Amino acid sequence: MLQSLNRSVRYLRTSIGSRLYCSNTNQTANNNNNNNNNNNGNGVKGNEQTHFGFKTVNKEDKESMVKDVFDSVSSSYDLMNDVMSMGIHRLWKDELINTLNPTPGSHLLDVAGGTGDISFRFLDKIKTSPNYFPNINKNGSNGEVLKSSSLPSSATVFDINQSMLNEGKKRGLDKGYTDQSDPSIDWVQGNSEQLPFKDNTFNCYTVSFGIRNCTNIDQVLREAYRVLKPGGRFLCLEFSQVPNPLLRFAYDQYSFNVIPIMGQLISGDRDSYSYLVESIRKFPDQETFVQMIQDAGFKQVTYKNLTFGICSIHSGFKL
Repeated sequence: MLQSLNRSVRYLRTSIGSRLYCSNTNQTANNNNNNNNNNNGNGVKGNEQTHFGFKTVNKEDKESMVKDVFDSVSSSYDLMNDVMSMGIHRLWKDELINTLNPTPGSHLLDVAGGTGDISFRFLDKIKTSPNYFPNINKNGSNGEVLKSSSLPSSATVFDINQSMLNEGKKRGLDKGYTDQSDPSIDWVQGNSEQLPFKDNTFNCYTVSFGIRNCTNIDQVLREAYRVLKPGGRFLCLEFSQVPNPLLRFAYDQYSFNVIPIMGQLISGDRDSYSYLVESIRKFPDQETFVQMIQDAGFKQVTYKNLTFGICSIHSGFKL
């Protein structure tokens, strides 16, 4: 049995080494091609490039490629999150909202908000606040929801993908949240690098499992800083780097060998989930991301790891 186990470990090491070698070889080949393509006969620089998973693509193309991924998985996205994480993603999102701890009068911009998981938790949390008072009807008795006597609160779900927002709207109606309810919810489609909101609009900004898909993360962070009011808080929940080598090895095996197969079985789309796994490995580690948030102007930037560093919550304030 011990010999069999040793053979299995050697096989896995060989498999991973081969995968990493192929990835590095492809990257080198891509870089060589890029060097040739980025300069014409006159030495003029061509299109800037970035990563799309482990692939190298033109920056101008990445936005539409990411949009295509989420168009493909939107109808099964929530189910896949449950299956891939064995439901743990719900605990991570709960922790994000507990960290934010919103009160009545809060106004959230939920970037890459997709189907509304974070915003619904935000609104539910406000309704549990001791400063939130029951709604009243025209007769002044507890009953039909018309208006709250608390400070008005709102969540704006912002996403580049309209099909994800459409799925979220359906969920919102089931939960009784609309743009007329209090607290209220709104759904806006757009690019997080160019937010269609005025300066100093929101006092809370969250981005959950979405910032790694953005082309220019630095610009996303600068826009977050711009639209937050002074004293406002930035919170990012994102997959991170597992520091323990043994746990990282097991996590990589699960991610690369199991998640794409689940994507094929549940949504019929292996490639999209392969991209999502690859995009996690391209995202900066926890300390590097702290520096990026600070460079955007945020103060008191901290982070905490969740589930051995599989994901982390980064926090910063506009002061």
